[in-house]
Amino acid sequence: MKQILYQLFEHQYLRREEAREILQNITSGKYNDAQIASLITVFLMRSISVEELIGFREALLEMRIPVDLSDFEPIDIVGTGGDGKNTFNISTCACFVVAGAGYPVVKHGNYGATSVSGASNVMEQHGVRFTSDIDRLRLSMDKCHIAYLHAPLFNPALKAVAPVRKALGVRTFFNMLGPLVNPVIPKYQLLGVYNLPLLRLYSYTFQENRTGFAVVHSLDGYDEISLTSDFKVVTSNNEKIYTPESLGFSRCKEKDLDGGNTPEEAAKIFDQVLTGNATEAQTACVIANAGFAIQVMEPQKTQEECIALARESLQSGQAYNTFKRFLEINA
Repeated sequence: MKQILYQLFEHQYLRREEAREILQNITSGKYNDAQIASLITVFLMRSISVEELIGFREALLEMRIPVDLSDFEPIDIVGTGGDGKNTFNISTCACFVVAGAGYPVVKHGNYGATSVSGASNVMEQHGVRFTSDIDRLRLSMDKCHIAYLHAPLFNPALKAVAPVRKALGVRTFFNMLGPLVNPVIPKYQLLGVYNLPLLRLYSYTFQENRTGFAVVHSLDGYDEISLTSDFKVVTSNNEKIYTPESLGFSRCKEKDLDGGNTPEEAAKIFDQVLTGNATEAQTACVIANAGFAIQVMEPQKTQEECIALARESLQSGQAYNTFKRFLEINA
């Protein structure tokens, strides 16, 4: 590791094979926490390259516990985290809205590393028992169109670095990797990123992997469609900047999306959204993200049609009913 760190400190980049080997060595315990923290720090000081990102991704997928749910042709909706905005669990809410509309979702998530509540925090608050049992995951897909995969159960490397990430408390390149290493390798993905260079980086990565995707970024720094500003969306064949107003939404303020100070507070907002008791801003933000996710799977539909499907899922109670069925199976 010493040689690698010197190489990186001299502003050199890793080859794809080197990046893959480093992640494999982390998993096998060859590096101590200080060395891992030093490695992480390098990628806070400079941008990660496409080759490095793909190499890290390949290592994690090679070492994953595979889960075959490919026959469902599901989508994952996720943000990189690390935007410093402490929003409530917008992408997780959007997953249940999309599932409520009848579309298959495989949500890959973890505990929050840089926010109060990650996807696994809000699931745990509702008594969800994380599992890698394929029969229960398939049952969940069959009965409610959604399965939840707690990342450390499927990726030993993510589990190995969790204490270091938590101790550092800042975004790391593992924030970048998390959305790329869903062990199902879903057919579709809606990914939110916290800056424009990452938006470009992920779009190149997804194109190489032939994933049906949309990468989104709110121009004021959110890793999701926040409706607090204009936002950019890149797909395999399109790139566009939207305004909230152009899609029929009112512009939100940052305080409207705050997730509170505890996982319990974030979970309460999550419940309020799904039960129709949230604020207009909280609800609109979830509908917008769910609408764009639906269009990833239904590119022949207009954005307005997809947003209408998401709105109907939420307002009809289908999203909440889906969540209740999900808890019956998984809690």
